[in-house]
Amino acid sequence: MTDTRQFGDLATQLIMESRRSTLTDTLLKYNDNLVRSIIREQRDLEKMTETGQNVTPAMLIYQTTIVRNKRCLLAYHKHRMDRLRDMYWAAGGALPHILSNQDIRSKLSPHEVDFLRQYSTSVMDYRAGFSNELDITASITHPPKDLHVLVRVIRDCGVIQTELGTIDFQKGQRFMVRRADIEHLIIQGYLEEV
Repeated sequence: MTDTRQFGDLATQLIMESRRSTLTDTLLKYNDNLVRSIIREQRDLEKMTETGQNVTPAMLIYQTTIVRNKRCLLAYHKHRMDRLRDMYWAAGGALPHILSNQDIRSKLSPHEVDFLRQYSTSVMDYRAGFSNELDITASITHPPKDLHVLVRVIRDCGVIQTELGTIDFQKGQRFMVRRADIEHLIIQGYLEEV
């Protein structure tokens, strides 16, 4: 029995993968093989449409498939870019924290890593214009109730310079510090509120 496949089946698989990623709330590994297969199918379909001189029903089907495959590829990449932006903001704009996580890094394509770096650069350039007045990387979903917070050190993060001086954060210690000075460390998982 031969393996028959219709035009557009690969693009449907790609969209199903994006949907599975959304339903499980995880970022799946970039499916480079499937994306390349769809691009190859696109090229084959474009060659088929270029050879005909008069419009036939088959050519209309090929053209419709080309447009659908393109939309599916764009939707897949848009979904992944949205997930990467969400991860960036969830980490408080800490790009090294995201890229140092090998589990996340192994799921990204080289182009996605470049996207994250360029996105981070754009955010930092924008932020530099008014960094004294507002921290755009701070969480807005849970506004702080107190200026100071009691934290426990989960992972060693070394000496941190704050407005009031330096603090050496070593695992297991507790500190009462200004939230603004250490909020990025809470987001990155070095500290936790007690």
